[in-house]
Amino acid sequence: MSQSAPQNENNRAESEERKTPRGPLSIPILFYLAFLVAVVVLPATAFTAVLLARHNVAQEETVQTFTVATARSVLQSVEREIAGMITTQRVLMSIEALNNGDLAQFHEHAQTALAGTGSYFIVADDQANQLLNTRVAYGTPLGQVSDLETVRRALETPDAVVSDVFFGRTAQEYVFNVVRQRPGIIPPQLAILTQNASSLSNALLTRELPQGWHVALVDSNNTVLAASQDAARIGEPLFIPLREESGGTRWIDANISGEDYKTITQYSILTGWYVVAWAPSALVTEPLRTTLLWLLAGALVIVGLAGFAASLIGKQIASSVRGLARQARAMGAGQEIVAIPYPVRELAAVSEALANAGAKRRQAETEARFLMREVAHRSKNQLTVISAMAKQTARGVDNVEKFVENFQNRLYGLARSTDLLLTHGTQGIGLRDLFRTQIDPFRPENPSRVVKTGVNVYLNVQAAQVLGMAAHELATNAAKYGAFSREGGKLTVNWNRAGGDRLHLVWRETVPDFSPPSDRKGFGTVVLQTMVAGALKADVERTVHADGIEWVFSIPLEQIDPDRDSPDAEEPEAGL
Repeated sequence: MSQSAPQNENNRAESEERKTPRGPLSIPILFYLAFLVAVVVLPATAFTAVLLARHNVAQEETVQTFTVATARSVLQSVEREIAGMITTQRVLMSIEALNNGDLAQFHEHAQTALAGTGSYFIVADDQANQLLNTRVAYGTPLGQVSDLETVRRALETPDAVVSDVFFGRTAQEYVFNVVRQRPGIIPPQLAILTQNASSLSNALLTRELPQGWHVALVDSNNTVLAASQDAARIGEPLFIPLREESGGTRWIDANISGEDYKTITQYSILTGWYVVAWAPSALVTEPLRTTLLWLLAGALVIVGLAGFAASLIGKQIASSVRGLARQARAMGAGQEIVAIPYPVRELAAVSEALANAGAKRRQAETEARFLMREVAHRSKNQLTVISAMAKQTARGVDNVEKFVENFQNRLYGLARSTDLLLTHGTQGIGLRDLFRTQIDPFRPENPSRVVKTGVNVYLNVQAAQVLGMAAHELATNAAKYGAFSREGGKLTVNWNRAGGDRLHLVWRETVPDFSPPSDRKGFGTVVLQTMVAGALKADVERTVHADGIEWVFSIPLEQIDPDRDSPDAEEPEAGL
């Protein structure tokens, strides 16, 4: 029967657990950890992506600004080259031999002046026939100028006119001309400074562009005069078409043969040419795409690692919580619980608390069983005491009414001692409280007639019952024959520790016109001389004085559980 009880309690606890409603939103801890990971990682990743996008935009703007500046620098370099050619042309036109018509001498001077510059001087009439060309020896037969359109334009204006690129018959390569009329010559003659288009490549090749970008110098017909390395060929149309909005300072998107390009175009008012820079759009956006891909990959790795860590932590916590639940069920069943050192400090603390609570519960159950046995034992003892009280009371009375009255009074005294026991529990019963409880029902109204003096001593149960009965009998006798029976009578109760191992208790009554009692032994005398002496191994002495009775008790402290002593100052307590 005793072995099946814990098992039945355990089954009942598990049954109650199964019946306990968990609610519609019972979610595993792993979900909360995953949610925590998402709340931490995803916003951080999104914020980083926004920052990277803004950074990429800033980088694109920086590249755009740098590319525009480079295109302008190329254009300015070309314009400086053309401006230098115009100046050289003006200087050569002022040579005296040319103005005097001495073309042979001028040819020699011009060749010497232009040596190493890459430029050549041509003199032509109004029909575009060449009269002189420093590219060849003087007197070499010459034909018409190859670029008739520029000649026509030059005949219509006194300013220098810059031609588009064309293939020169004399040079046998692509060239361009700076053409203007010779002032004051009739019929008109043209001074032409020509230069190979390839000489302009230096202006492009010396400019540093962002990686993947190319630049080309084209004329008004979008024909290439010069280009960065491997970008385009001189004399061929550039594959990037010129647009009406050319000359802006921002990128223009162009789709050419199914591929997207970013283009920047700068226009030269001096020459009518264009500097075009371009790069594939994919190359421009590649850094952002690559960065975002790395960010996405990194975020996935972080989320994966965080999820894996959350899974491990969640499983560990869930396992620990299930262990705590098992411990709680075991505690509910009254089983022994051993504290488990869980990895999580707080859960380990809960486990230790459950183990302590389980130990306290088992201790409380043990104490309760002990108290139940003690109550049964005390009940039997009280029944024995009551039986003895009944027998002793019956011997000293002549009628039933007197027996009932005496017996009832003694039961009340015993009940008052029992009340003290129930009130103070295992702490013990104070001797002062015991005397107060037993004497108060009999004492006179004048409190000065009762004086109790002594240290505060705690009694065990047996001592409290025996001394309580003794105090009741003494108080009853005092009310009938002693200090409380006559006006002016006084009771003094004093106790102290004698020799350190005994309690010395004196009950002294002072009675005016005292009459000594007879020698007949009643129930009170039996209680005082037999029960106190026998139950507490006490020495009991009764002395009859001329003015009253004195009882002296010497009780070993171990009989009243001296470990519960709590000494107070020894002060008289009148009337209490």
